Amino acid sequence: MTRRLDITSWSRREHYWFFREFERPHFNLCAPVDVSGLRARCEAGLGPPFSIACLHAALGAVNEVEPLRTRIRGDEVVIHEVVHCGSTSLRGDETFGFVYFEYDPDLETFAAGAQAALAAASSERGLSARDEDDALCHFSVIPWVAFTSVSNARRQGSGDDSVPKIIFGRFSRDSSGRWSMPVSLEVHHALVDGLHVGQFFAAMQARLDAMAPTQG
Repeated sequence: MTRRLDITSWSRREHYWFFREFERPHFNLCAPVDVSGLRARCEAGLGPPFSIACLHAALGAVNEVEPLRTRIRGDEVVIHEVVHCGSTSLRGDETFGFVYFEYDPDLETFAAGAQAALAAASSERGLSARDEDDALCHFSVIPWVAFTSVSNARRQGSGDDSVPKIIFGRFSRDSSGRWSMPVSLEVHHALVDGLHVGQFFAAMQARLDAMAPTQG
């Protein structure tokens, strides 16, 4: 479900129109998240695979921050009640396809659907892009690089593309034994400000922390 936002009474309408005029209205922020608790959970054999659990934490955070569910549609702005996941999936021939997961607040339910979608996509060919579907957040993974900066490929004239794009990098351990993973979030500045990006990272970190196995 979506609802139309009344731009005329919107508190940030001037910001919206200001950034709509930009040739490159998107901005990107990369920051590390602490995945030590999730690593411990996976090593204990609890719950779904690491990558799917990270997707769930990030997608849950996206759904928690309303501006990340807000989209530009021509002259209108709409807000989705829930957004789902479109992700790249690496194939055996070193190409990739797109796979789509339905968001569910329950981790195990989400993981079961994600694993079934990945299994189905493994034998597919082509990209199966859902360009017309903006009730998504676009995900990708670069597990070979602990990056500090990322830029996304964009079509010419894609200034109104308002679907957030999230990329996970390679996780690594610091001298204190904590594990971290770089996360990139790219958003449309007409809809999303730095405050909202900060809210996303805080919400994702809280969800990752909550996945740590309980001591008992």
